[in-house]
Amino acid sequence: MTANIVVEAVHSDLSEPRQRFVQCASPGGLHRVAYTEWGDPANPRVLLCVHGLTRTGRDFDKLARSFSHEYRVVCPDVVGRGLSDWLADPRYYGVPQYVADMVTLIARLNVEMVDWFGTSMGGLIGMALGGLPNTPIRRMLLNDVGPHIEPVALKRIGDYLGKPARFASLEEGVRRAAELAASFGPLTDEEWTSINTPLLRERDGAWTFHYDPDIAAPFASVTDEQSAAYEAFLWHSIASIKTPVLVVRGETSDLLSRETVAQMVEKGQALTSAEVPGVGHAPAFLAEDQIAIARGFFLGDGGSGA
Repeated sequence: MTANIVVEAVHSDLSEPRQRFVQCASPGGLHRVAYTEWGDPANPRVLLCVHGLTRTGRDFDKLARSFSHEYRVVCPDVVGRGLSDWLADPRYYGVPQYVADMVTLIARLNVEMVDWFGTSMGGLIGMALGGLPNTPIRRMLLNDVGPHIEPVALKRIGDYLGKPARFASLEEGVRRAAELAASFGPLTDEEWTSINTPLLRERDGAWTFHYDPDIAAPFASVTDEQSAAYEAFLWHSIASIKTPVLVVRGETSDLLSRETVAQMVEKGQALTSAEVPGVGHAPAFLAEDQIAIARGFFLGDGGSGA
């Protein structure tokens, strides 16, 4: 089952997580967003880690533990995923709502600025927020995502997103989640179990993925015109961001091309890049060399982007 969480308590061991919730609003009503918090809750230096499309904030447990002495690390479950509520109206599953929720979360944390680690969808949210005037993002790592997403990746995601899935056991569900995320890299069985167990829940005698299947509805209904307009908005955001940005690409990623990374470096004001060998979409940041890239960028203690 999911690793034990220390609930609403402050412990001297900063490497232990605390589970918390914040109430957010959409045009359809109120919803709670869950987040896991690591480190000193009084630390004004916050690292916000935001996950991919069908994942949860528990993907970042190892990364958060690595940063927990320097940062207050906050890892939300984006609405519709994990321990967060599902939206009453699925039409609002999209980056504008996710940005609004993150602004509410940052206000709850009572800080003016945050550093941002965004994987895939989490990076899209970060780009959208980072390009706004008076953004609270001080420094941002984009993990295998950019303004342009390759069509082959969109098709791959569309083939499984929101499709019914029931498993006879937790172990079967963990294996299926590992198959869907095989491009994360050569992870151990223990690592797959650690990051995939929070994706599953037991219900009516079977195990299912712990996200709202309706997150697929807006994804499937996007028109070519809407997609082009959204990409143009993200390119504008990249060009507008004045603070340091590091784009990390998996060497064999089918979602983020080298060409897109090169354009991001050209258009960005303070944007650099790094590539992780032997990994596709998206680097899991469980390996020490990958964590070193993040530490080098955020803390300047070695690794690319320092």
